[in-house]
Amino acid sequence: MKLDDLLGEYYELEQQLADPAVHADQGRARSLGKRYSQLTPIIATYRELNAVESDIEAADELAAEDASFAEEARRLTADKERLTERLRQLLLPRDPADDKNVILEVKAGEGGEESALFAGDLVRMYLRYAESQGWKTEVIDSTHSDLGGYKDITIAFKNRGTPEPGQGVWPRLKFEGGVHRVQRVPVTESQGRIHTSAAGVLVVPEAEDVEIEVNDNDLRIDVFRSSGPGGQSVNTTDSAVRITHLPSGIVVSCQNEKSQLQNKEQAMRILRARLLAEAQASADAEAAAERKSQVRTVDRSERVRTYNFPENRISDHRVGYKAYNLDQVLDGDLDGVLQSLIDADTKERLEQAQS
Repeated sequence: MKLDDLLGEYYELEQQLADPAVHADQGRARSLGKRYSQLTPIIATYRELNAVESDIEAADELAAEDASFAEEARRLTADKERLTERLRQLLLPRDPADDKNVILEVKAGEGGEESALFAGDLVRMYLRYAESQGWKTEVIDSTHSDLGGYKDITIAFKNRGTPEPGQGVWPRLKFEGGVHRVQRVPVTESQGRIHTSAAGVLVVPEAEDVEIEVNDNDLRIDVFRSSGPGGQSVNTTDSAVRITHLPSGIVVSCQNEKSQLQNKEQAMRILRARLLAEAQASADAEAAAERKSQVRTVDRSERVRTYNFPENRISDHRVGYKAYNLDQVLDGDLDGVLQSLIDADTKERLEQAQS
């Protein structure tokens, strides 16, 4: 959409939101408010750019009488370049899922107990990062390992309000899907040798009920007893639920809640999110390629990132990112590696827009 069209839409939204009658329909008011919030950074940047351009003209005129204004004009020109680039990025087509919450799954893979402990480290890393961003988190389901790691865990990450473009849960976490490999001396290693193991991460936007309709006839629902570390039963009733979506073959399960009904509701959340991701992938070839790159089998050879403990090094193999602050990253300082992925994606989209 052209900038003039966005300006017109923005001013129209301002008028509508100022009308008390609009707020009688809370659903419509929320929808208009959400779109207004999305457009606000674009319009603010456009206005700031116009103001800087006017200041540059004034500084150029005054520079003939006072040389100090020449330096001011150079500084303002640098601001103009920065704002022009920001506006170009803001005008790129938005990912339809940018404002959505996220369901993130971490699964232990090769490496046995060490892989489960590493999965626990990844979970802690994501939870610490979410805390620093002010996001809300909710553990939907989890299976612990004997030593306190995770065989698998599913967590919902939720925005607070309408996020700024590029600052929401999905834009920040959507590139985390794939195989994460660790190199370190496991706590189970008696000879001090460095081992390599892996854990898989899957990231999908959370679907709203109205987005994905699930036919009850397409579901096979099985119930079983919840199990804890080592596989022992921790529940004397069949409260755990496994749902198989027959048309797609997707299988989800949940055992954390106390009642069968609660476990079914949580399992349906995961199923809807996976079906939404599948539907988006089918409709969008680029999204399909992106999601297929996420973990299918937790194979060490399909790594997207390596966490090397002896060298305190983190490497993302997709964009060539490398840093020696692994301890800080695992404590939630993820901005550096995440921004490298976002910048690479933005650069590619800008190049596509210009071609």
